[in-house]
Amino acid sequence: MQAAGSAATVSREQYFSDFSAALRYWRQKRGYSQLALSSMGVVSQRHISFLESGRSQPSRELILKLGVVLEIPLRQRNIMLLAAGFAPAYQERHLSDPELAAVRRALELMLAQQAPYPALVVDRLWNLHMSNGPAASLMQWLLDLPPGQSLPGDGAVNVIRLMLAPEGMRPYLVNWREVGADMLHWIQREAMSDGPASPATSLLAELLPLSRDDTPEDTAGAERQVLPFLPVTLAKDGVELKLFTTIATLGTPRDVTVHELRVESFFPADDATAEWFRQRAAASG
Repeated sequence: MQAAGSAATVSREQYFSDFSAALRYWRQKRGYSQLALSSMGVVSQRHISFLESGRSQPSRELILKLGVVLEIPLRQRNIMLLAAGFAPAYQERHLSDPELAAVRRALELMLAQQAPYPALVVDRLWNLHMSNGPAASLMQWLLDLPPGQSLPGDGAVNVIRLMLAPEGMRPYLVNWREVGADMLHWIQREAMSDGPASPATSLLAELLPLSRDDTPEDTAGAERQVLPFLPVTLAKDGVELKLFTTIATLGTPRDVTVHELRVESFFPADDATAEWFRQRAAASG
């Protein structure tokens, strides 16, 4: 992420060769014909055709309008503006920027309220930026970290990589195949949104080998619970924890960083898990 107050770091050549290619990509991704897009954007179909063929150049205002109509992420709207020769419209501040102080306070409140259960703040690629005490405590227990060691909050730790790596949480993640497939779906969505040669595409290529395993899954005698969600099942030292998660985003963002933040909150899926976290919180409290 960029320093305070700066624009997102994107280049004219990043992801798409030019504006025409980006517009075609997003129109087709949304499943719109040129006629449908012209009607929704109040732009003539001929002009849409000329934009996609490169015969016409868009105005800054039209790019921003099409970004709203096509529900293009803010980062990608900046890329389209650059591809057309305009400056980015949306800044990408660091979470420590004074202008995001209110956002950070809100995130800290959400993390604190989630206790005694874990909660994380991640970006769109699941890089970790904030966490609460129970999340750090859970990681310390699973990974045998020194007591009191906090989780890095600078985006250096990728949560999906940490969960799927054999040297990370994977040995303790009972249903890692299912959980891994679900988590990779999020990165795949980002890769599809970004287009080719993007950080999301590179991360997906890195994570895919971690999600594969040639050994057959042992399901003999496995307990089949009919649950309305996929639980994250962790097991270590005779303790089994079952958790499910919710993911929240911030409303009406006008900053790339704010737009891409996710708050992942973990909840116990059974009474035994809830009691384990309550006892652990009481012991540390």
